[in-house]
Amino acid sequence: SVDPVLRTVLAGVAIMLETSVLVGLIVPGDTVVIVAATAVGSVAEAVVLIVVVIVGALIGESVGFWLGRWLGPRIRFSRLGRRIGEDNWTRAELYLRRRGGPAIFLSRFLPVLHSLVPLTVGMSGFSYRRFLAWTAPACTVWAVAYVSVAAAAAGTYRELADRLHTAGYFFVGAIIVFLFLAYVAKRVIVAREARHMRLDDEAPGTKRTDGMGD
Repeated sequence: SVDPVLRTVLAGVAIMLETSVLVGLIVPGDTVVIVAATAVGSVAEAVVLIVVVIVGALIGESVGFWLGRWLGPRIRFSRLGRRIGEDNWTRAELYLRRRGGPAIFLSRFLPVLHSLVPLTVGMSGFSYRRFLAWTAPACTVWAVAYVSVAAAAAGTYRELADRLHTAGYFFVGAIIVFLFLAYVAKRVIVAREARHMRLDDEAPGTKRTDGMGD
């Protein structure tokens, strides 16, 4: 019943806030996008939502970057920053230092880090141009995956609802399966990348791959 334009704008704003002011630590962007996508009524609406979500994510990531560049230490040692935990800040720093650009791309799909990495990149010497080059593809993949799956599941439900009494179960099942697969994918990424975030792995001569200043 929500106006499609308003719904799309709200989704874009929510995604923008998710990263820029750490809202993603409280309300995951995945949830916002899925809720918005299940209400789209056509392919055109889905495409518009994808574009708006990508733009919102890029604006949010950019705001996070510049907040980190201008106010990084103040945010880190503020009350909110302390609640996030020094361990999480350290993990984000080590991950960026050791993995560079790939850390920016992969962090979009990782809990907690996807909200901290833009700020951490801003506090580093990483250039904004290079930051965008890594975060834009990640935001695009993320938006396309979540919007397309949720919209397709909702569209199938609407088509089958009048003919199949179990259509609702299909819709819920499709969303659950997708979320489960997304969760497994995130756990796999975390498992593969965990060693780059551990303090005890830092050793003399460790190669830096951050591309800072490029």
